[in-house]
Amino acid sequence: MDWGSIAGLILALAGVVVGQALEGGELSSLFQPAAFVIVVIGTLGAVLLQSGLVLFLRGVRMGLWVFSPPRENLTALKRDVVNWSVTARREGLLSLERQLDSIRDPYIAKGMRLIVDGVDPFKLREILDTEIDAFESEHRLSVKVWQSAGGYSPTIGILGAVLGLIHVMENLSDPSRLGSGIAVAFVATIYGVGLANLVFLPIGSKLQALVNREVAIKEMIANVFCGIATGENPRIIEERMTTL
Repeated sequence: MDWGSIAGLILALAGVVVGQALEGGELSSLFQPAAFVIVVIGTLGAVLLQSGLVLFLRGVRMGLWVFSPPRENLTALKRDVVNWSVTARREGLLSLERQLDSIRDPYIAKGMRLIVDGVDPFKLREILDTEIDAFESEHRLSVKVWQSAGGYSPTIGILGAVLGLIHVMENLSDPSRLGSGIAVAFVATIYGVGLANLVFLPIGSKLQALVNREVAIKEMIANVFCGIATGENPRIIEERMTTL
């Protein structure tokens, strides 16, 4: 669990609430169901229209990475890579076949299988690069869901503000109804800008960084497998792994 991300989200939202209280405003004024429906539902609808259902749901699920990011046991991976390279150099590439059953990562298992099958190192790298490109493309599209929400949200907040002002103008003769319209107008703007800059865009940026990290790890693994396939010295392969 990434407690830093949880603390950051709480601090961001608490800053708005505490600031409202310090200004002497009522906290209840920040909770406007009409503004919430306009901004949140409107933003979700716009993103869904842009992304499609499958990509939208994938992006929402990927949002969990912010609080529970994928963990790579890099220490164990480095140890395994060194053992694989030493074994392959001493006993030949076919000796790595007995390692396949213990590998849980599909990408690593695929690379190991290609080595055992005697695939040409250049072809091996080409296949692994294709896997990396597919992974990167799929996950960047998922990240785009959050980035798009951060782009649409402020604009829809302005739309909510305009709708609130229209409500005000329609009820100028009834002063008792002016307050609710003005509240929706201003709170909708707060929701739109606040959600974009405190939630959607930070989540998008965090996910982008996590995707970059995963891609870097996969590229390093691809380099390592090519080194094993060409019989490279295990010490050189170990040195490559130290950059992770």
